[in-house]
Amino acid sequence: MTKNLFFLMAVAALLSSCGNRQGDSAANIGKSHARLDSDLMTPEVLWQMGRVSDIQVSPDGQEVLYGVSYYSVPDNKGNRDLFVVRTDGGETRQLSSTPESEQAATWSADGKKIYFLSAAEGSMQLWEMTREGKNRRRLTDFDKDIEAYAFSPDGSRLLFVSQVKYGQSVQDIYPDLDKSSGRIINDLMYKHWDEWVETVPHPFVADFRDGRLENVRDLLEGEPYESPMKPFGGIEQLAWSPDGKTVAYTCRKKTGLEYAVSTNSDIYLCHVEEGFRTENLTPGMGGYDTNPVFSPSGRYLAFSSMAREGYESDKNRLMVLDLQTGDMTDYTASFDQEASSLAWSQDDSRIYFVSVWHGCTHVYELTVATGQIRQVTRGVYDFDNALPAGDCLVALRHSMSRPNEVIRIDPASGEMTSLTHENDEIFDQLATGRVEERWVETTDHRQMLVWVIYPPHFDPARKYPALLFCEGGPQSPVSQFWSYRWNFQLMAANGYIIVAPNRRGLPGFGQEWLEQISGDYGGQNMKDYLSAIDALSAEPYVDEDRLGCVGASYGGFSVYWLAGNHEKRFKAFIAHSGIFNLEQQYVETEEMWFVNWDLGGAYWEKDNAVARRSYANSPHRFIDKWDTPILCIHGEKDYRILASQGMSAFNAAKLRGLDAQLLVFPDENHWILKPQNAILWQRTYFAWLDKYLKK
Repeated sequence: MTKNLFFLMAVAALLSSCGNRQGDSAANIGKSHARLDSDLMTPEVLWQMGRVSDIQVSPDGQEVLYGVSYYSVPDNKGNRDLFVVRTDGGETRQLSSTPESEQAATWSADGKKIYFLSAAEGSMQLWEMTREGKNRRRLTDFDKDIEAYAFSPDGSRLLFVSQVKYGQSVQDIYPDLDKSSGRIINDLMYKHWDEWVETVPHPFVADFRDGRLENVRDLLEGEPYESPMKPFGGIEQLAWSPDGKTVAYTCRKKTGLEYAVSTNSDIYLCHVEEGFRTENLTPGMGGYDTNPVFSPSGRYLAFSSMAREGYESDKNRLMVLDLQTGDMTDYTASFDQEASSLAWSQDDSRIYFVSVWHGCTHVYELTVATGQIRQVTRGVYDFDNALPAGDCLVALRHSMSRPNEVIRIDPASGEMTSLTHENDEIFDQLATGRVEERWVETTDHRQMLVWVIYPPHFDPARKYPALLFCEGGPQSPVSQFWSYRWNFQLMAANGYIIVAPNRRGLPGFGQEWLEQISGDYGGQNMKDYLSAIDALSAEPYVDEDRLGCVGASYGGFSVYWLAGNHEKRFKAFIAHSGIFNLEQQYVETEEMWFVNWDLGGAYWEKDNAVARRSYANSPHRFIDKWDTPILCIHGEKDYRILASQGMSAFNAAKLRGLDAQLLVFPDENHWILKPQNAILWQRTYFAWLDKYLKK
């Protein structure tokens, strides 16, 4: 139940799970050049698309380096290749085409070389090649995998991330039990997201001479903390100062129970040339402080900050620290939106960032001297980021109708030009459904944005089945996201009208709208869901006798809750990784700050009115009212919401005499990442809906 979907982390996890492939370039998984039999999207077509990610601007601002991930469903594998395109347009140039994935590619300081991570020779190490993609060679031979890295501005030092051992194993305590698989656990946070916590990531700094690492130093040597922070933190949580003398890093210096109940991370500054002396730049700031970004002059440090400890979905503020005076400014104090993916202009005068508002995530510009914030881009899109590149910006842009492409933006006018066309060949053969913005009145007379996605070749004279989509998070936006699993265009291509409300608890409508959901899981946001589906089912082209309800994570909770409170509106339910029993969830999940904040506390706190209301609205308490077929899906490596929740819901439904189905993936987590598992997910999903919603 994380606030954001971390696409890059999902890609990296999937590609690394594929292992090392042997063979020549003929075995490389590359672009499919698919010739389609129909103009309707299918799960198989979705997995033939190239997935564009991780843009990096060359030092001269003239080229953009990026990666594209391709997948083979028969081989159940993925691969990532590197490409370059000029910022002024033109043909893309492919730099790599190998059976091994190239990850985390960056430019050298002089722009003549490209660095990247590859496990081509066993472990994940740093490699280099020329700007033209030639003369590949391995640079490092570190004794563990290198997971992320950043060169100092002059290229003389390497900052990198690698895992170090955490705690004692059974074999450390009892060496004679060398074959025991047991774990002795004495504190919380013994597992996180999808792994047992036996290692933690640490940042290392080393001198880099002639392709060799020398004088390697662990910045957290002897400390049991993590930096970057699990489960999703990457190199964006660490940064070199422009003079190469200091490293800023993000760390929550807590372990066990203290870690599990707190979101209080800080930004630390390590003086590399002063004996690695370290200072805390954000003492007394209670929530997440993350993602430090130095200004080009080195005078300022921008970072993201949440004010309240224990609230992972608090407003992400744009903070700037003057490293000369010590003054700190919140530039979003009067901006009722979040700010993320910060990037400085070359002259320190502006910061570009992205922020969601009314169901779209756009690029904004902050003028540092005046504090003025201006929206740069417009349209029905989401942007991942925006990076200065000479006189323009480059960004990744997607929508509900198209996946990521690299975009050039004129920062003055907001005019946009697509630099890449990775999936045009496929979309030229596809018909896509219309995406409509609609505003629906809620039960408390507020206006709620609802996205409606219509089937391709929509005929208003027909009647269509409709699906209510319940968003997860619970505080993540229903903006113009593109998903390779919860794909609205794929659902529409299967003949369904999709109803996707920005119900209470979602960002992009101000803090009051966002925060209403905390402590009110079974309250107003559930009424918002029903307002949305009722408004659409009143349309003549929607068959109100063929309505379904689907969702994942908090959306799965919503499905389970609505299953007992829908007053016979729906004919089929699907819940993926949902919470069925809130009391069970409180003592099963790993990040305790989440349930403490959102549910109000523990279920045994008899005098806690918020908690009592939360647990009284647990879906399992309404099982006596379940009367509709339900499909429950879960991954057994999901340690955020354990698979026991899905199994409990399925068992309860069967015991109630309902038609129910359970789809379990022993090797998947909160997401479904492997190609064949994803295809199975889609086939099972649509088979269940078609069984009950199609005549």
